[in-house]
Amino acid sequence: MIGIDANIRPLAKISEKIYRRTGKGGATNALFLQATVEELPDELSNAADEVHIQFPWGSLLRAVATGEEVILKGLRRLCRSEARLELLIGFDSEQDSSELARLGVPELAASYLRDTLVPAYQANGFEIEDYGMLAPSKWPQIESSWATKLRRRSTRKLIYLRANAA
Repeated sequence: MIGIDANIRPLAKISEKIYRRTGKGGATNALFLQATVEELPDELSNAADEVHIQFPWGSLLRAVATGEEVILKGLRRLCRSEARLELLIGFDSEQDSSELARLGVPELAASYLRDTLVPAYQANGFEIEDYGMLAPSKWPQIESSWATKLRRRSTRKLIYLRANAA
């Protein structure tokens, strides 16, 4: 498992936990890397069987929510053939409106997913398995404190996209 985050603070916190016994959340095969998606090292090319992007913010949110070609090509470069990509974007249209506008993220509606985002991922080497939008009560069981916190807000929505590297 390789955890990547542009912010070192979450990486430092989680990396302490890998030394616990495996029954208590430890992991002997974990590596953490501070990097942005734009700066991923070449050594990670074709390294991933799975890529999970959960609740991105900032430039990563902009990139995956607008289907930036350079970023999608970079994500595809990480993936082995048939690797699974799972994207989860949690947002509140009202509460997050100024940040989404600042980032240049358009209204995240079902029609935008179908007409813009899905074709962008397909054009960059991903076969879409499933996508959609869910209310918090319908979110899959995501085991993270951030997901738990976000799930409590009834106005928050979740966009999900599941794909396989072509």
